Amino acid sequence: MDPLFYRRMDSPVGPLLIGVSPAGLAVLEFDRGKTPRPPLPWRDANWVESARHTAAWAGQLTEYFAGKRRVFDLPLDLRGTAFQLRCWNALLEIPYGETRTYAQIARRVDLPRGFRAVGQANHDNPVAIVVPCHRVLTSSGSLGGYGGGLPIKQRLLELEGALRPTLF
Repeated sequence: MDPLFYRRMDSPVGPLLIGVSPAGLAVLEFDRGKTPRPPLPWRDANWVESARHTAAWAGQLTEYFAGKRRVFDLPLDLRGTAFQLRCWNALLEIPYGETRTYAQIARRVDLPRGFRAVGQANHDNPVAIVVPCHRVLTSSGSLGGYGGGLPIKQRLLELEGALRPTLF
């Protein structure tokens, strides 16, 4: 199996864990300070800490959080079922600053009543932020769920201008 080069990175939404294979970004998750539990295809990979191999992705993420990047243009290495890949590719079509509903994504992947299946595919998304599952809302317009937690989903949408900031 290919090595997976990784690093931890601070961000405005908390620490992130970046994992890059020789083919592209394979893992981006919220680092909870524990040993990472990598997505299934990467559990047996040789994880090698490397700032050099992850520098380009860390740079693009830094630009995104600074409001200077709207599109990520480095290669991805997404691995999942055919259905998951269809869902994740549909997420990649959602423009910065816009949202879609789970039902809209289900129709986009030719499973019109499959909004729950789309939700599960979003849950299994191995590349948070870059594969923008945070841009998917419920049909009623509520945030729904998010692996990083709803406050982070809200912050990402606010950063992109898709939601107005909430006043507490």
